[in-house]
Order: sequence, then structure tokens, then C-alpha cells
Amino acid sequence: MAMRFVVSLAVLTVAMADKHPHSSSHVSYGHPTSYHPQPSYHPQPSYHPQPSYHKTSYEEPAVPACAENTTKTWCLEDDEYPTYEIKHAIDYHFSKVIDLYADVADLNTELSVERPKTLEEETYLCPSETAYVRPLRAQNTDGKWRVIVNNIETHYKTFTQTTRIEECLTSAESCPLVPECYDSKCLQKSIYHRFLVYDPYDKYFPFAIETFKLPASCACLLGAFTIDH
Repeated sequence: MAMRFVVSLAVLTVAMADKHPHSSSHVSYGHPTSYHPQPSYHPQPSYHPQPSYHKTSYEEPAVPACAENTTKTWCLEDDEYPTYEIKHAIDYHFSKVIDLYADVADLNTELSVERPKTLEEETYLCPSETAYVRPLRAQNTDGKWRVIVNNIETHYKTFTQTTRIEECLTSAESCPLVPECYDSKCLQKSIYHRFLVYDPYDKYFPFAIETFKLPASCACLLGAFTIDH
């Protein structure tokens, strides 16, 4: 009788376990969590390649700041002169720059014209002003303003480019020392110079030699005349 009672308890225990599975001490279940679906796939924007590199030719403003208050086509002073950038570029391209610089460095203009020692020795027909200058910017023969390499110290060397200019003080006026019976006029004459320039927009080699037109002398132009007897 006792054994039949024990067997009945065992059967009852198994039946209760099948009916309430979570009540079993031998099986543990984690706490259920709410379902969070993954966000739908959002495709990345299509690939837009960067535009290919196009070299832009360097152009100064129509009139740079240093020339705003003058009619001259060159600047001897320039508050915006890129000294540091030029020095850095020369350091990087030193051997090539030296080859270009040699083309203009030997053009020594210091004694290109021997001026008279006294006024009695020679007299100009038209008044003029002569100077030896080192331009920092100038307008080339194409009408574009360029940065000229000047007064740059690097590699124990100073890069300078000096030229002589002579400007008429009375251009287009009659020659003051010519008799009035002559048709005369003071005429500004120019000469072409080659300078080493710096082009900050050329990332490969920012230097070149370009041509510039600068005043060279002041001449007296005589017209036709007749003498009546």
C-alpha cells in the first residue's frame, strides 16, 4: 500500500511539471525582452568623384594694391609681397630655379649707362628721371601683373633683379631746348626686360621667365620743318 502511494506521488509530480514547465527547478528561462527590429537598410549616397585637377594660370588682380594710387606699371614697395612663400618654393626647387636665375642674373645694369658727372658735360634735350630699381610686381607684355622674385635670401644667396629706368618728366610736350620753329616733342622710349617671376598657383613649378616693358630713355622727336628765304 505504501509503495503504491509513493508511485502515485511520483506520477502526480511529473504531471504537474508537464502542465507548468516554468515551475521546474531544473530549467531556467531568461526574462523575455520586447522585440526591436533592426532599422531598414539605407544605402550610402552614390560615389561622386572629385573633379580632375586643372591648372589655373596665375593672374594678379587687374590693379594690385601696390599700384592703386599710381599709373606706373611696376611696384617698388608691396605690403602683400609673398616673401615667405617665394623663399619656401625656391628651397624646394633650388636647382631648377638657379638655372633660370642664371639667365637674368648676369645682366648687370649698374654701368649700362654712364651718366655725366657734371651738368656742363652733357645736357638732355628733355628732362627725365633715372633710377636703378628692383621691382616687386610689374605688368608683363600681355598686360598681366606678376610677382617678381627680388630681395629673397635663401641658401646663403640673395636673389635680386635690378634694372635701369628713365622716365620722361614732360612726355608729349615740346622739347624745352629746341627753337620754336621746330616741331618737337618729348617722347618716352621703352625697352624690354626679362624677369624671373613667381606663380603661386602652379603647384608643379611656380617659377618662369617673362617679359616686361619698362621706360628706358626720354628722347626729343623732331618733325619736318621748312626755312623761308
